[in-house]
Amino acid sequence: MFEKLEEVYERYLQINRELTLPDVFSDNVRYRGLMRENKALMPIVTKFEEYKKARATLDESEELLEDAELEREFRIMVEEELEGAKEAIARITEELKLLLLPRDERDDKNVIVEIRGGAGGDEAALFAGSLHRMYSMYADTHRWRVELLYANETELGGYKEISFSIDGDGAFSRLKYESGVHRVQRVPETETQGRIHTSTVTVAVLPEAEEVEIDINPKDLQVDTFRSGGAGGQHVNKTESAIRITHLPTGLVVECQDERSQFKNKDRAMKVLRSRLLEREREKYEAEIASERKSQVGTGDRSERIRTYNYPQSRVTDHRIGLTLYRLDAVLNGDLDEIIDGLTTAERAEKLKESAV
Repeated sequence: MFEKLEEVYERYLQINRELTLPDVFSDNVRYRGLMRENKALMPIVTKFEEYKKARATLDESEELLEDAELEREFRIMVEEELEGAKEAIARITEELKLLLLPRDERDDKNVIVEIRGGAGGDEAALFAGSLHRMYSMYADTHRWRVELLYANETELGGYKEISFSIDGDGAFSRLKYESGVHRVQRVPETETQGRIHTSTVTVAVLPEAEEVEIDINPKDLQVDTFRSGGAGGQHVNKTESAIRITHLPTGLVVECQDERSQFKNKDRAMKVLRSRLLEREREKYEAEIASERKSQVGTGDRSERIRTYNYPQSRVTDHRIGLTLYRLDAVLNGDLDEIIDGLTTAERAEKLKESAV
């Protein structure tokens, strides 16, 4: 592990030297790449420097204690420093093991969230709206920017489908665990017998693809314009500004109608299409090389039931880690950190176990 840490440290120093060179500073692509790498390595370097400081304290204390003529009071003080250094080294070593785990290169990316009503008709559509609100409020607590991309609204104010982007530092690292089937159990407003209904909503969280990551041939695209639909009222455009893009080789279809500008809608639709194509390539690659082994937090496959929201009991259960919270209102108001922290810890524990094999 410490050989790896020395390599990381040397690479960090090299990057910082390169960042001072005029030709690097003038090369925007190279400069941004080095800055991203610098940011990724900094937590490891900072923790390694903390380790080396504790190690130096330990070595110095042991050397002092070898002196048989050391005064009693001073010896007690040095022994305390020695024990403190040992505890620090043990703690920092474990923290370094976590920092050296293989990092998901997508973690720093912005995300595109796609929510679709599943089983349950209007109830599923209404809960899709609740999840959109939940993620928007969670983003707000992290000062991330939310931008609506597409919405197919129902008469009751729910959504058959809604997609939106979330831009912010580390957005994918926090929200990637949300992909899957979300189940809601509650009594619908239209239910006269007071019976609890179960509905489902699917959530897909895609890392936003940059243009350089996925090459799209314009000849492979069919672009159609149409008027915005929805529940009616003032939000319906009277011009054909909505955009539908079909990627002919894969059959993927993306629609965007939130903006009144056809150009902006096309730009946003292309952003979604790039992200879907990149995710498609990633899934294809992983299917070819990965074993069928599942981690403790699951695969994120959309067919999995990952979480249940039970209104009568004010209960939220994440089935992947067996975590149950009895504060449904807080969770639906964007208080997701306890759940996401639990999923992150479980994933790290699984990776540590795998690295130890």
